[in-house]
Amino acid sequence: MSYDDNNIFAKILRGEMPAHKVFEDNETLAFLDIMPRSKGHILVIPKKPAINMMDIDPDSLCVLIRCVHRLAPLVRKAMGADGFVVQQFNEAAAGQMVFHIHFHIVPRYIGVPLKHAASEMEQDDILSANAELIRQEIGNQLG
Repeated sequence: MSYDDNNIFAKILRGEMPAHKVFEDNETLAFLDIMPRSKGHILVIPKKPAINMMDIDPDSLCVLIRCVHRLAPLVRKAMGADGFVVQQFNEAAAGQMVFHIHFHIVPRYIGVPLKHAASEMEQDDILSANAELIRQEIGNQLG
């Protein structure tokens, strides 16, 4: 499989599709999942094209996971979550739906079950409010 420049994340990176961005640097972008499994669910992607773990170069993967490592506890704190899950899928058989490598940071709340993946679009005003909470926490910590 070759990288598809028309996947949704490539379009977000080019500014052709909107996203509720919470963090961006020269190599990575983090934004809210529009069909979150829980409140504050974000996706972290590299700016370089890569399909999945079998396609990404090791240096880019290190940059990407460092970003996940920095953001996950900040998302947890911003959202008042009790914990978080980090997920990454490789190939359709494993659940990968967008073929641009990405990590999910999914806040978890005691007693609150996860929604099914890609099952329900969140309201835009809720996404905006959650994005603002996360951006504020990231700004406070990473300044």
